[in-house]
Amino acid sequence: MRENILLIEDDPSISEVVSMQLTKEGYAVTPVFDGLSAIEVLGQADPFDLILLDLMLPGMDGLDCLKKIRETSTVPVLILSAKDGEVDKALGLGFGADDYITKPFSMIELAARVKALIRRATLYTAARQPEQAAIEVGDLLIHSTNFSVQKRGVDVKLTAKEFQILKLLAAKPERVFTKAQLYTQVWNEDYFGDENVINVHIRRLREKIEDDPSAPRYIQTVWGIGYKLGE
Repeated sequence: MRENILLIEDDPSISEVVSMQLTKEGYAVTPVFDGLSAIEVLGQADPFDLILLDLMLPGMDGLDCLKKIRETSTVPVLILSAKDGEVDKALGLGFGADDYITKPFSMIELAARVKALIRRATLYTAARQPEQAAIEVGDLLIHSTNFSVQKRGVDVKLTAKEFQILKLLAAKPERVFTKAQLYTQVWNEDYFGDENVINVHIRRLREKIEDDPSAPRYIQTVWGIGYKLGE
């Protein structure tokens, strides 16, 4: 069964090249050329395994499109953008993107990123821990079987990465995780000191689960080391 990819890119030449390459790699690619069309397709088509999202889109820009996607879906999102720099990268990842590649990029690198994201998402979805089907931490209930979180009985919408960070900390409540350890275990990649990625995800996670993100109860900072689950 072929994985389905939604390609949101307004440049027809880039869209055509990427579509052709990924089709050769064995993927089924659905190209759209603006954010509004993407949201419409997501509401009608079969579930996608990955979304490739350009930031510079006509009408609804890429970040607004990403926010709409994250309202209902945790599908992996790989941002494609001509924008470079840590600010744009942190902003994109902070809105729930899973990875970021800057134009111009090689088709070999793009294919590798796509394969890695889909593989990680597939392994994550298939993972089961029946002995810890639900973890209760304070007012939070973390469900490992359906990857959901409730706070005082109300669903909390987390991205896949946010859920993985919370679950990892909750599964080992007495352990302090360094940023490098969080990155290698959640992203399943080598850590090269890119603290912005971890900082942005921790901040967004706190905004969603903490009563007061500036005085966190659940995700606590251990200065000079990393993060741990609050008592």
